[in-house]
Amino acid sequence: MRVALDATPLTVPFGGTRRYVIELVRALAQQFPGDEYHLVTDPGSWTWPGEVRELPNVYARRPPWGGVAGMWWLSGLPLELKRLGIEVFHGTDFSVPYLPLIPSVMSVHDLSPWKPGALRPPGSERVRNRVPYLLHLATLVVTQTEAIRNELAGAFGVRRSRVKAIPLAPFEAGAPGPDSGADSGSTAKPPRPYLLFVGARERRKNIVKLVESWRKAKQQRPDLSLFLVGAPGEEDSLISPEAGLAVHGPAADAQMMSWLSGAAAFVYPSLYEGFGLPVLEAMRAGVPVITSQDPAITEVAGGAAVQVDVTSTDALSRAILRVVTSSESQLKLREQGMRRASEFSWRRTAQRTRDVYREAIRRF
Repeated sequence: MRVALDATPLTVPFGGTRRYVIELVRALAQQFPGDEYHLVTDPGSWTWPGEVRELPNVYARRPPWGGVAGMWWLSGLPLELKRLGIEVFHGTDFSVPYLPLIPSVMSVHDLSPWKPGALRPPGSERVRNRVPYLLHLATLVVTQTEAIRNELAGAFGVRRSRVKAIPLAPFEAGAPGPDSGADSGSTAKPPRPYLLFVGARERRKNIVKLVESWRKAKQQRPDLSLFLVGAPGEEDSLISPEAGLAVHGPAADAQMMSWLSGAAAFVYPSLYEGFGLPVLEAMRAGVPVITSQDPAITEVAGGAAVQVDVTSTDALSRAILRVVTSSESQLKLREQGMRRASEFSWRRTAQRTRDVYREAIRRF
């Protein structure tokens, strides 16, 4: 099979969608060596993704269509797909070609671009405007949870038979990660015990409420610190420096594993997610997880995390104290989390995604 994947998410140095593309391509190429996987994006933004450079059946070249960079999805991409003899195209981030000349699969990570207020990420206007149209051009659509599959079908009237839920998986410990272009300098761990949050500091991640809850928990555990790791966002202006609070930018996988290994708990109070990969990666690392009651996170956590009403400072601070002060709770959550994380693998994700490619070819 000859597959093209939209590599636009690889043009940024970090982020969940970048990780998704890298891990998926890596797993597909290794599991199906007879296939070809072509990473394509418009001429103006292309860089070779070093994480998959050595895989013999992954190809990444600058398209020769230099004059159509501004019309990539309408004309440049169809020309490139024809030139490469592609059998199916995977739009990895809310996109497929505007001309449906070959089978296509579109990944819809969540419906945050259509959410109100704090749940809507900045810069999502383009996605809001074009995706409702593109949903009906795609042969099949992929989400990462059944929760988003159901939400998508209800919001846009997409037939459920055209939407497939395929879960992600935690990265392999010690493997070079998709965030290797981010800050990977050695930074000492904060003093123990510490809470860890990983993710972009967008409003929907609910960081301000996390900081308030940590402060409240500190009234009983003055030695407890909080470590926030991830891309800067709108919440940064609301977070003031104070003793016990450390803020860091995106980090490489090896550094992240080091920080995870020392955390008393991983706290992820996000108000809305399409999957919640940091929760699963913390579980894999054997870290007790405290998180929200968001439907997608609930589906992923599978009962192996403490889930509370994260809009309540009292509820979140109580959960924090319950976990960090009880060795019994910590042990139970570690065991449950690692067992739950073991149920997910990129090998299975790749197999199910390739099955969708084949189904898209049959349906087209």
